[in-house]
Parts: sequence; C-alpha cells; structure tokens
Amino acid sequence: MSTSHFIHDVEAIRARARQHIEEGAVTQGYGGDRRAVVALLNEALATELVCVLRYRRHYYMASGFRGATAAAEFLEHAVEEQAHADRIAQRIVQLGGEPDLNPDGLLSRSHSEYVPADSLDEMIREDLVAERIAIESYGEMIRYLADSDPTTRRLLEEILAKEEEHADDLAELLRVVGS
Repeated sequence: MSTSHFIHDVEAIRARARQHIEEGAVTQGYGGDRRAVVALLNEALATELVCVLRYRRHYYMASGFRGATAAAEFLEHAVEEQAHADRIAQRIVQLGGEPDLNPDGLLSRSHSEYVPADSLDEMIREDLVAERIAIESYGEMIRYLADSDPTTRRLLEEILAKEEEHADDLAELLRVVGS
C-alpha cells in the first residue's frame, strides 16, 4: 500500500522541499514560533548546565560512608544532565538558533538555582528541589509546544521522564542516607 494515499499532495510537498533548503530540517510545515522555542530551549539549556555544575560539586563534596553512595548517584545524574544539555543544544542548532553557553547570566537564564549545600542531607534535598523545578518547567514547555513542534516536544518529554526518574532516585536516597 502506498503512503501517498495518506498524503494529500505529494507534488506540493516535493516542490516545498526544494524551497528554502538552507533552513535544513525546518520546513514550511513547522508550526512553532522558532524564536520563542529557541529562547525556551536556551533556558532549558541553562537549567541543565546549572544542574551539571551543582551535581558535580556535590559529587566531589560528598564524603564518608554514606557519602560514597550519594556521590555515585550525583555523578550519574551529572552525566545524564550533560547529555540533556547536549541534546537541547543540538535541537537549538537544528532550529537555526545558537545555543547560549555564555557563563555570564547562566544562573539568570536557569530555572533551577545553584545551591552548593554543606551537608549530605542538604545536597540531596537541593538536588531534589532542582529536579522538581525541572519537572514542572518541562511540563509547562511541553504544554506550550503542544502540536506546534512535535520533535522538540518529544525531546522534552524524554528529558522530563529522566528528570522524574532522578527525583525518585533522590527521594529514595534521602530516605536511605537520611536514616
């Protein structure tokens, strides 16, 4: 069965594909406001980078017998948050934007805060707060995108699922290490 039965005007799609080819993956059918989506993604990028830095600090600062378990979790989360940042930066470029990696203003663009924390309990709590912020922020972004940009929405949905997993990990770690 040919898929052309589901696509109304294949010839028109072929003709549009030849127009504005310098725009790469962004076709006439893109329904989002590219400038707004790139701005939103740059905020998400800043949030992920702040989380990487906070998790890395906590990884190095966690000490003692209970700290070793937490440090391993912090390092795993730092690596995963960096992967999120990389995927977001790649999507920004696909949309014709530029990833804002300038450290000046990183915290002001981030949804989460950078709280160094002194005790292991405080580190875990601050990381859990940051994950909860990320969960809510990504949920809002996903609702904003709706069907206007399904590729970005799916990317954010995948990251959201991982952030929820991180929050569960940290809540469990808080129970284990806190006792």
